[in-house]
Amino acid sequence: MKKSYLKNILFTLFLLAVGALPAMAGEGGAESGKALILGLSAIGAGLAIGPAAGGAGAGQGQAVRGACEGMARNPQMAGKLTTTMFIGLAIIEALAIYGLVIALILLYANPLV
Repeated sequence: MKKSYLKNILFTLFLLAVGALPAMAGEGGAESGKALILGLSAIGAGLAIGPAAGGAGAGQGQAVRGACEGMARNPQMAGKLTTTMFIGLAIIEALAIYGLVIALILLYANPLV
Protein backbone atom coordinates (compact mmCIF):
# COMPACT_ATOMS: atom_id res chain seq x y z
CA MET A 1 0.00 0.00 0.00
CA LYS A 2 1.38 3.41 -0.90
CA LYS A 3 2.27 5.74 1.90
CA SER A 4 0.29 8.63 0.41
CA TYR A 5 -2.80 6.42 0.07
CA LEU A 6 -2.59 5.48 3.75
CA LYS A 7 -2.09 9.13 4.65
CA ASN A 8 -5.24 10.08 2.72
CA ILE A 9 -7.28 7.41 4.48
CA LEU A 10 -6.09 8.50 7.92
CA PHE A 11 -6.74 12.16 7.10
CA THR A 12 -10.25 11.32 5.91
CA LEU A 13 -10.99 9.40 9.11
CA PHE A 14 -9.65 12.31 11.13
CA LEU A 15 -11.91 14.73 9.28
CA LEU A 16 -14.92 12.48 9.86
CA ALA A 17 -14.22 12.30 13.58
CA VAL A 18 -13.54 16.03 13.96
CA GLY A 19 -16.40 16.99 11.66
CA ALA A 20 -18.85 15.27 13.98
CA LEU A 21 -17.93 17.53 16.90
CA PRO A 22 -19.52 20.76 15.61
CA ALA A 23 -22.57 18.84 14.45
CA MET A 24 -23.05 17.43 17.91
CA ALA A 25 -22.38 20.76 19.65
CA GLY A 26 -25.60 22.33 18.36
CA GLU A 27 -28.53 21.66 20.61
CA GLY A 28 -29.29 19.12 23.24
CA GLY A 29 -26.66 19.93 25.84
CA ALA A 30 -25.71 16.84 27.79
CA GLU A 31 -27.58 14.50 25.44
CA SER A 32 -25.46 15.49 22.46
CA GLY A 33 -22.27 14.96 24.47
CA LYS A 34 -23.51 11.56 25.56
CA ALA A 35 -24.30 10.63 21.95
CA LEU A 36 -20.80 11.69 20.90
CA ILE A 37 -19.19 9.61 23.62
CA LEU A 38 -21.28 6.58 22.66
CA GLY A 39 -20.47 7.04 18.97
CA LEU A 40 -16.74 7.35 19.61
CA SER A 41 -16.97 4.36 21.97
CA ALA A 42 -18.43 2.29 19.15
CA ILE A 43 -15.55 3.31 16.90
CA GLY A 44 -13.11 2.48 19.70
CA ALA A 45 -14.72 -0.93 20.17
CA GLY A 46 -14.27 -1.67 16.49
CA LEU A 47 -10.66 -0.55 16.66
CA ALA A 48 -10.14 -2.78 19.71
CA ILE A 49 -11.56 -6.01 18.30
CA GLY A 50 -10.43 -5.59 14.69
CA PRO A 51 -6.65 -5.78 15.15
CA ALA A 52 -7.05 -8.30 17.97
CA ALA A 53 -8.97 -10.70 15.75
CA GLY A 54 -6.71 -10.09 12.76
CA GLY A 55 -3.54 -10.59 14.77
CA ALA A 56 -4.90 -13.71 16.42
CA GLY A 57 -5.88 -15.16 13.05
CA ALA A 58 -2.45 -14.47 11.59
CA GLY A 59 -0.72 -15.91 14.65
CA GLN A 60 -2.83 -19.04 14.64
CA GLY A 61 -2.17 -19.56 10.95
CA GLN A 62 1.57 -19.33 11.51
CA ALA A 63 1.37 -21.74 14.45
CA VAL A 64 -0.58 -24.36 12.52
CA ARG A 65 1.72 -23.98 9.51
CA GLY A 66 4.79 -24.49 11.70
CA ALA A 67 3.27 -27.53 13.40
CA CYS A 68 2.34 -29.09 10.04
CA GLU A 69 5.85 -28.52 8.70
CA GLY A 70 7.33 -30.03 11.86
CA MET A 71 5.10 -33.10 11.59
CA ALA A 72 6.00 -33.53 7.93
CA ARG A 73 9.72 -33.47 8.75
CA ASN A 74 9.53 -35.67 11.84
CA PRO A 75 6.34 -37.76 12.08
CA GLN A 76 7.41 -39.33 15.41
CA MET A 77 7.06 -35.95 17.13
CA ALA A 78 3.48 -35.40 15.96
CA GLY A 79 1.98 -35.90 19.44
CA LYS A 80 4.29 -33.45 21.19
CA LEU A 81 3.97 -30.92 18.38
CA THR A 82 0.18 -31.12 18.49
CA THR A 83 0.10 -30.60 22.26
CA THR A 84 2.45 -27.64 22.07
CA MET A 85 0.49 -26.18 19.16
CA PHE A 86 -2.81 -26.36 21.06
CA ILE A 87 -1.28 -24.64 24.10
CA GLY A 88 0.06 -21.89 21.85
CA LEU A 89 -3.30 -21.53 20.10
CA ALA A 90 -5.03 -21.14 23.48
CA ILE A 91 -2.63 -18.35 24.46
CA ILE A 92 -3.11 -16.60 21.11
CA GLU A 93 -6.88 -16.87 21.42
CA ALA A 94 -6.72 -15.38 24.93
CA LEU A 95 -5.25 -12.21 23.40
CA ALA A 96 -8.21 -11.96 21.02
CA ILE A 97 -10.58 -12.44 23.95
CA TYR A 98 -8.90 -9.50 25.75
CA GLY A 99 -9.71 -7.35 22.71
CA LEU A 100 -13.30 -8.57 22.83
CA VAL A 101 -13.58 -7.74 26.53
CA ILE A 102 -12.32 -4.20 25.91
CA ALA A 103 -14.82 -3.78 23.08
CA LEU A 104 -17.69 -5.03 25.25
CA ILE A 105 -16.70 -2.71 28.10
CA LEU A 106 -16.68 0.24 25.69
CA LEU A 107 -20.09 -0.69 24.33
CA TYR A 108 -22.05 -1.79 27.40
CA ALA A 109 -20.26 -0.66 30.57
CA ASN A 110 -18.86 2.63 29.36
CA PRO A 111 -17.37 4.51 32.34
CA LEU A 112 -17.51 7.84 30.48
CA VAL A 113 -21.30 8.00 30.15
